Amino acid sequence: MEKHDKGIHHITVLSGEAQRNADFYVKTLGMRLVKKSVNQDDPGTYHLFYGNAKGSPGSGLTFFPWPMAQQGKPGLGEAVTVALAVPADSMDYWAEHFGAEGIEFKGPYDRFGQQAIGFKDPDRLQLELVFDQQAGQLRGWDKGTVPPKHGIRGFRGTTLRLKEYASTAEVLKNVFEFEETDRKDNARHYTTDAPIGGSVIIEEAESKPSANGRGTVHHVAFRAEDDDELETLRKKVLEMGLNPTKIIDRHWFHSVYFRSPGGVLFEIATDGPGYDVDEDPDKLGQKLILPTWLEPKREMIEKRLPDINI
Repeated sequence: MEKHDKGIHHITVLSGEAQRNADFYVKTLGMRLVKKSVNQDDPGTYHLFYGNAKGSPGSGLTFFPWPMAQQGKPGLGEAVTVALAVPADSMDYWAEHFGAEGIEFKGPYDRFGQQAIGFKDPDRLQLELVFDQQAGQLRGWDKGTVPPKHGIRGFRGTTLRLKEYASTAEVLKNVFEFEETDRKDNARHYTTDAPIGGSVIIEEAESKPSANGRGTVHHVAFRAEDDDELETLRKKVLEMGLNPTKIIDRHWFHSVYFRSPGGVLFEIATDGPGYDVDEDPDKLGQKLILPTWLEPKREMIEKRLPDINI
């Protein structure tokens, strides 16, 4: 089967305090804050979007900061690891950088043929840096705290922890055109040819105590080129007996949500209009952006949100 060149669009996570979150991802990891907005379903809280130099689909790690949220503990039916792609020759830099920042990490270890190191963010989200040959072909952000030649380019992928792999694997293959390329012990690796976001690992496991809260993944979004493809993929989800939402306008993309057979909340999101639809590409993330239907409530919303200084 000919492999597909699309994969993950973005991954959204629950976090704690917004300033601490921004400090870690912008100042420590060197990612770009590409959009500062609000949770459209809870406009009194932020929605922060971090990405690569252009905020490309496949690089958007986004957060709902809830300062009062309890510490989460991921379990079955969840994405439990977020893997970020960095150039293959940047391992020495990141080991030294983490040492200087006092960040503990494990590894390097093998992640299905690629070297990786594992670490956690301030809310204990499990992260990986994957040293990836393809990542080096993408432009690094030249205005961040990490030298562009070593910077994060986007996702390598994510790891899903499930009771059984087969039903969710069918969604990955039939809807998103991933294919199984390797397996090891209790884990199977599904990939596309996408330079970023083209990797999903399904790890089979037994149930253990878990808790929703900060440091846990809310949903994983996969790419659709445009509205026509979004509608086509939505029909495929319906044909599999699942229950997708109607198409929802998220301002920077259009989305459909559904619960995967293994329990993970999946989204399908269009590549456009993109994060620069309402901001100059050189000034992404510098001011609070609201979708048009929330703009009349700006004054009230701004009063409820804490300041974030980058």
